Amino acid sequence: MPGLLRGVARTAVIAGTATSVSNRVSRRQANRWGAQGDPRYGGAPEEPAYAQEPAYAPPPPPPSPPVDPVQSLKDLAELREQGILTDAEFSAQKARILSA
Repeated sequence: MPGLLRGVARTAVIAGTATSVSNRVSRRQANRWGAQGDPRYGGAPEEPAYAQEPAYAPPPPPPSPPVDPVQSLKDLAELREQGILTDAEFSAQKARILSA
């Protein structure tokens, strides 16, 4: 029986020591967090979440207006008349505009 009593006493001492150390660590950590301003641990209260500016993504840019194929062909014809585009370049661009 003395061996059993000794085992129970040893377990009680170990459990008591563990509880004491755990409580001390918890208090120390709460003091640190309180010093950093966490209101849950005695620090200054933070601004409420509803008072903060919501973080939304910026709206997408508006879509570009549709391109008028007739006006595009007129612009290409002017560039060809001015000598900026060759006949081959004009034909390629004209085909691209008409296929869209």
